[in-house]
Amino acid sequence: MAHALDRHVALVGFMGAGKSTLGWEVAGRLGRRLVDLDHELARTARRTIPELFEERGEAEFRVLEAEATIAALKNERPAVLALGGGAVETAKIRRALSEHALTVYLEVDPDTAWGRTAGTGRPLAQDEGSFRDLHERRKPMYREVADVTAATAEEIVLAAAGIVVEEGAVGRLPELLPPSEKELVADSTVLGLHGPPLQAPAHALRPGEEAKSIGAVERLWRELQLDREGTVVAFGGGCTTDAAGFAAATYLRGVRWAAVPTTLVGQVDAAIGGKTAVNLPEGKNLVGAFHWPELTVIDPELLQTLPEAERRAGMAEVVKTGLLAGDPFWELPDAQLVRRCAAYKASVCLRDPYEHGERAVLNLGHTFAHALEAAGGYAGVTHGQAVALGLLAALRLSGLETAAVEETLAPEPVRVDRNAAWAALARDKKAREGKPRLVLLEEPGKPVTGIELPEEQVRAALNELIAE
Repeated sequence: MAHALDRHVALVGFMGAGKSTLGWEVAGRLGRRLVDLDHELARTARRTIPELFEERGEAEFRVLEAEATIAALKNERPAVLALGGGAVETAKIRRALSEHALTVYLEVDPDTAWGRTAGTGRPLAQDEGSFRDLHERRKPMYREVADVTAATAEEIVLAAAGIVVEEGAVGRLPELLPPSEKELVADSTVLGLHGPPLQAPAHALRPGEEAKSIGAVERLWRELQLDREGTVVAFGGGCTTDAAGFAAATYLRGVRWAAVPTTLVGQVDAAIGGKTAVNLPEGKNLVGAFHWPELTVIDPELLQTLPEAERRAGMAEVVKTGLLAGDPFWELPDAQLVRRCAAYKASVCLRDPYEHGERAVLNLGHTFAHALEAAGGYAGVTHGQAVALGLLAALRLSGLETAAVEETLAPEPVRVDRNAAWAALARDKKAREGKPRLVLLEEPGKPVTGIELPEEQVRAALNELIAE
């Protein structure tokens, strides 16, 4: 299963599976138009589907359906397509699906399907016995064309982003990855704890921000032996996936990569959405590329070995995501909070994959956080500490309650040079003419971007984060 960044998301399934209903929700989450093929056929022909069946017969209807479906699939603008229940019976449509779409099978049992469609006037839902026979006959066709099976909008969004969230998924990594030559780039500590997740040449990176240096990535460039069809597999926390992803983006002008995040930060944030980068002494993530992983495998069971300090760092990103979504994700059990956070970030990144607009909301608290990290030399202040403090500043500047941050993360001011922190803040990637542009909240669930405030107000907020 690969992501649908530049492909359609096509929903297939039997009558009553909910393709149109889920299609609208998924289209909204992905920022795409919905093309409901039955509705398009009816609109073009100026006839209802029952009228088309009655006037032209099923055989001619299938010809019209194939023409409309293949034309929609060949349209270069990615959309969410809800296909008619019988579309998969046409070989040309099956081939077009494999070429142009991530195909999602919405499974429905015959009892539920009959309950939803009986008496609605659908041409092939007149007789229950025939209806059940048709369901049984089409089921293997749906499974044949499907890249993934899903039941909810959240599952479809994750699939569209190429994300697998599953306890124990790391044990299935070899079968999930594309069939190509692979090399592993892994956090040395994670390798010691879990061992390599697949048989492949391995390259170890030092833990933490040391991995995100030009020197570390240069070593990877020199050591990698992949050709352009190969895949780099990153196994570790957010720093490992950032560095390995950047190495993949630049080695041989770009090779495929897959992310297997092992920390909470990585699973809810860093490994999702295709941002890769390394640090410079002058600032965090100043050199990087947008390079979406072909696959992201998130296994919450890997969090069992996570030190408490690393967990706190991840919870800062969970709180950030919950504030953006307007939903207290931080109160959920691990498996649920990981899935909810991953799906939220995936939907934002799919709507704005190259950060031309909305994706900037994900920087809530991070303008201050990156400044504190840079002022601490990427050693004196952890990412989790910095994000927690950055969220505190963002909430204060937004005029909102800070309880969610203070009670969940309990951040304490850090000792860094104030002038160095301000210099890093002014050089932030989102700054314009040295003026920081902030992400703030009107209220939880309603972020606003590009906010410029008076320098003295921003400096005062930064100073509150720094110990005397």
